[in-house]
Amino acid sequence: MTELRLFNSLTRQLEPFRPVHPGEARVYTCGPTVYNYPHIGNMRAYVFADVLGRTLSFKGYRLTHVINITDVGHLTDDADAGEDKMEKMAAQKAQSIWDVARHYTEAYWADIKALNIRQPARWTVATDYIEPMIRFAAEIADKHCYELDSGLYFDVSTVADYGRLARARTEEGEGRIDEVAGKRNAADFAIWRKTPPGEKRQMEWDSPWGRGAPGWHLECSVMSGEVLGFPFDIHTGGIDHREIHHPNEIAQNQAHCCTNGLDVASNSGANIWMHNNFLVERSGKMSKSAGEFLRLQLLIDKGYHPLAYRLLCLQAHYRSELEFSWEGLGAALVRLKRMVMAVAQLRGQADPAEAAGARFAPFLERFDAAVSDDLNTAVALTVLEEVIALKKVDAGEKLAAIAAMDAVLGLGLLTVGRADLRIRPKAATISEAEIEAILANRKEARAAKDFAASDALRDELAAAGVEVMDGDPLGWDWKLG
Repeated sequence: MTELRLFNSLTRQLEPFRPVHPGEARVYTCGPTVYNYPHIGNMRAYVFADVLGRTLSFKGYRLTHVINITDVGHLTDDADAGEDKMEKMAAQKAQSIWDVARHYTEAYWADIKALNIRQPARWTVATDYIEPMIRFAAEIADKHCYELDSGLYFDVSTVADYGRLARARTEEGEGRIDEVAGKRNAADFAIWRKTPPGEKRQMEWDSPWGRGAPGWHLECSVMSGEVLGFPFDIHTGGIDHREIHHPNEIAQNQAHCCTNGLDVASNSGANIWMHNNFLVERSGKMSKSAGEFLRLQLLIDKGYHPLAYRLLCLQAHYRSELEFSWEGLGAALVRLKRMVMAVAQLRGQADPAEAAGARFAPFLERFDAAVSDDLNTAVALTVLEEVIALKKVDAGEKLAAIAAMDAVLGLGLLTVGRADLRIRPKAATISEAEIEAILANRKEARAAKDFAASDALRDELAAAGVEVMDGDPLGWDWKLG
């Protein structure tokens, strides 16, 4: 197999993957803050992390993949300012913060399933790790932290190379950090926030620094280290984490492990840091506060299968900006349908063979080379389509080759049928039973050579958003705008 090379955001170069533990791959992915539904831009990060994990499995590594759930501590401004997102949403909804967390966690998990993202080895929930967080903070407090009325703050001057990961260097430090009276350095950040006098949080705990809650950055340091051990292999997240959250996480890891500089990547807590780029609209970066809230359910409500969005993500390199448009999503759905139809035909001819055979070896080598080149899924997809298009080859061996490739891409080509891709739009005004009844009447009209009636029934279906497909076993499909 081709050597796996990945882009390390910390060193800003492609590097060969060298596991900390031979034969293993330990990966931590920054998960969602469960105060709202994830938008499709958020979900791109998990498609990317899933492809990474699938690639490591494809390369033969025993994968331990951890994704966290942040249910406390993440502020409304990623720049370490504002209110706790969870507390704010609970107040808005007049609900228990625990109920809010459970609702949005389950919604996120539903999106994970819909996008055919594999379950990680473990979901770590922040509130399950409060005691380890307090211990971690206590261990580094004397040398690296100081206490203010508002909380325990990390002194970034106590570790070498603070902020090397970030790209936006300023005289005040890396990125934007909230201004707090008494801070030693502008970039210093809270690792424990005290509950203000006279206030009561729904989530708060006793600590050596008073009653309060952990900071967002502390949570990820503790959960990754507790489950995977320092150093582990790969830490992933969205590019927005590269400027503030991950530099602060790295500083804490340094304080906990060694304080040494980042010329040695393992001092950061992970050997490789990887970040996917933004999903953008023409109006700019996608967010929950800007424009139409594009969650996965909205795509489904409009009749687009979630796997079409997964394919849209795979068509671009994870480090490139990906522009979202309904036209682009529709084209991805058409591309997916063509692959599913071709594979379905094969499935009707044979079962997958145990191995692909020599005829497919060059294609598998090219596929391996593509995903080994920093997860170049766009090229890998073209190789897959070349295999699907091959003629006069053994059907079972061909299915085996497709299965091996799809194990990385995760499009479900050997399990998803064409009818599965036909998602009823929420705005549809006609039921499937009514469609089938009209089609039956149209079949009778055509048999009687009453073509005027046949055309009128076709037009009736078209007006209801249904495309009639004569000579196609599926018979009809929804028209998508």
